Amino acid sequence: MAKLTESQIERYSRQILLPDVGGKGQERLLKAKVLIIGAGGLGSPAALYLASAGIGKIGIVDFDKVELNNLQRQIVHTFKSVGEPKVESAKNTLNAINQDVEIVPYKLRLTSENILDIIKDYDIIVDGSDNFPTRYLVNDACVLSGKPLSHGGIFRFDGQAITILPEKSACYRCLFPEPPPPGLVPSCQEAGILGAVAGVIGTIQANEVLKYVLGIGNLLAGKLLVFNALDSSFRQVKVPRNPECPVCGQTPTVTKLIDYEEFCSLR
Repeated sequence: MAKLTESQIERYSRQILLPDVGGKGQERLLKAKVLIIGAGGLGSPAALYLASAGIGKIGIVDFDKVELNNLQRQIVHTFKSVGEPKVESAKNTLNAINQDVEIVPYKLRLTSENILDIIKDYDIIVDGSDNFPTRYLVNDACVLSGKPLSHGGIFRFDGQAITILPEKSACYRCLFPEPPPPGLVPSCQEAGILGAVAGVIGTIQANEVLKYVLGIGNLLAGKLLVFNALDSSFRQVKVPRNPECPVCGQTPTVTKLIDYEEFCSLR
């Protein structure tokens, strides 16, 4: 691995000073490859902090364009980028912060046909999606291919995060075995979201990725972190692996990827 340059030592000096990071840890970050699914409320803060920390390669998956109503929480975008593809807007912002980082945009919808090919070259996946079809697809793809996954979810004044280590900890389906039927759970467009909640959870996801890459601390594996903005409370709920989980249980029924668009709208 190439040694840090003088410029990199200066840029990342506050991290390098940390006993659990140091020069070797920073080199590990620069070598790491992280895929972020969704350049929205969760993906934006996660991407900003991961790029600033010096993650060497960041892939960003998003099919949408920047809209004015995104700017309240999707902080990787600016007013000037309204109308642009989110992946291009994010790439421009992240490279303006840190040119050390290789940003790979994927302007597409994830499907059962393309997801395995996209995630295969990355060390860890960050799920910042805002719909159930994508969440279940990402979870299943990561479990079936053995890829670590940081999941985040937000709704109104609440947020949650969990880290999934396939074959070691509970997955998303251990918590929620099947997607909800259409119309049962309102989307953020219907129910609203406080922008700062997205910032809190997206930043926690970035923190989980950094800990994973560095091999330090305790991950949220087998633990669901629940945040409530109205009373500024955090709590952790233990989530054991479910032996009857349809994808990671003892007798899985989900053995190939499924597209769940029929369960709810992708918007």
